[in-house]
Amino acid sequence: MIRIDSLVYRYPTGVTALDGVSLRVEPGERVALIGRNGAGKTTLARHLNGILRPTAGSVHVDGWDTAEHTVAELAAKVGYLFQNPDEQLFARTVAEEVAFGPRNLGYPGDRRARLVRRALEDTRLTGLEEVHPYQLSLAERKRVALAAVLAMDTPILVLDEPTTGADHAGVRDVAAAVSELAGRGRTVLAVTHDMDFCAENFDRIVVLAGGRIVRDGSPDEVFRAGADLAQAGVEPPQLMRLSEALGWSRPATTVDAFVDRLASR
Repeated sequence: MIRIDSLVYRYPTGVTALDGVSLRVEPGERVALIGRNGAGKTTLARHLNGILRPTAGSVHVDGWDTAEHTVAELAAKVGYLFQNPDEQLFARTVAEEVAFGPRNLGYPGDRRARLVRRALEDTRLTGLEEVHPYQLSLAERKRVALAAVLAMDTPILVLDEPTTGADHAGVRDVAAAVSELAGRGRTVLAVTHDMDFCAENFDRIVVLAGGRIVRDGSPDEVFRAGADLAQAGVEPPQLMRLSEALGWSRPATTVDAFVDRLASR
């Protein structure tokens, strides 16, 4: 459970990035945070692992008040994938990078080895274990950062712009990870500008504008709320815009829905 109550965050410059945000996320939910740059998405996400602390209000993660725990303590509950992998990577080899989290959390050797192996396989990094991360491409470094977070096996995973800079295969890796984590009862939150990825992989979308939540619902509900999307500065997914241009009364938001409705016509 994630419980955010009347959260206000004001940066030292005086800018209010979050202005009274309240949100509940149940265990196992897949939630996407969307909105234009400066809407407060990343600021909100960084409260979940204690990187930022509320100016007012509260954030509770799995029963813990984040203001009362260190970032290191919260790392056992919340895995965080940074938008820029270079802010996250520091080890000399891919294997050391991926193993750092579970080792730092004190997992036994056999569990640690199992988690590292699975994370490397899930992100297509097998065979690159001894390569220095900075000898890899940006897309590959993002996969290393994702593997490092997956290996921590936390009940909550926060992904900050996980598809930015990723190739098609990299986007599929992230989508597969989101699906598998949700299937194991993990909670996944993603900050994203990729509406197609959002519509295909998340059950719930929270729209932020000006540091406030302006819409919260299923992809179908949210992407039909034109005024709220306009306020947030985002567009519906490509297939929804296409199906609307075709005059369909029930626009499709995903590939499967588009194909099904096309076939039925």
